[in-house]
Amino acid sequence: MNTYRRLALIGGVLWLITFATSIPAFFIFYAPALDDVNYIVGAGEDARVATGALLEMVLILANVGTALAFLPILRRQNYALAQGYLAARIMECVFIAVGIVSMLAILRLRSDFAEGADGSESLITAGKSLVAIHDATFLLGPGFMVGVGNGLILGYLMYRSGLVPRGLAILALVGGPLIIISGTLVMYDVIDAGSPAQGLMSVPEALWELSLGLYLVVKGFKPAPILSDASPPDRDRTAHQAA
Repeated sequence: MNTYRRLALIGGVLWLITFATSIPAFFIFYAPALDDVNYIVGAGEDARVATGALLEMVLILANVGTALAFLPILRRQNYALAQGYLAARIMECVFIAVGIVSMLAILRLRSDFAEGADGSESLITAGKSLVAIHDATFLLGPGFMVGVGNGLILGYLMYRSGLVPRGLAILALVGGPLIIISGTLVMYDVIDAGSPAQGLMSVPEALWELSLGLYLVVKGFKPAPILSDASPPDRDRTAHQAA
């Protein structure tokens, strides 16, 4: 197995891990804390929520790993955009990490209440605030930065390099802007978070990410000029090195 096939396999597996962790964490394991406003003072399922936090920690590692796996190749296409993709991925993970902290804070406050702390009304207010913080981080990270990094930047790099079928990369270039638009509409209260409209606008991006992971695991990168050891660096990279 050559280096590029190995990087494609690693990147593909990591993409699939992001699906296997992000979807269950949000829709299954976090559900008790996100859906019940009285969770923080009720008979909560702390182990379930904690498992969601653990899955999202794995998600963060997989997210950064996908960028690092592609970086040695994509920087041959465009050095600045390849670094930009890594930065966008990291920023997405920062928002996810803040969301994790909010969930763990809910668990901590619930534990204090169970041990006899007073002020159930104030705890409920604090719980609502922490859930609101989590919702905001989900909007800004997976609901906005994903469109910039995974959609526009990675989609453009894959389209220009020819590392994956052009039709697959075009799906990213369509899905990325839709994610950004849907996130913006939610911020301006034009549509509701989690509404059918936002879900529909997220479909192309989800298909792109899932298809990319499966394609790289099964087939690897398509033969492309930038996979040649003799391929020259792009102009952006040359200018960067000259500086």
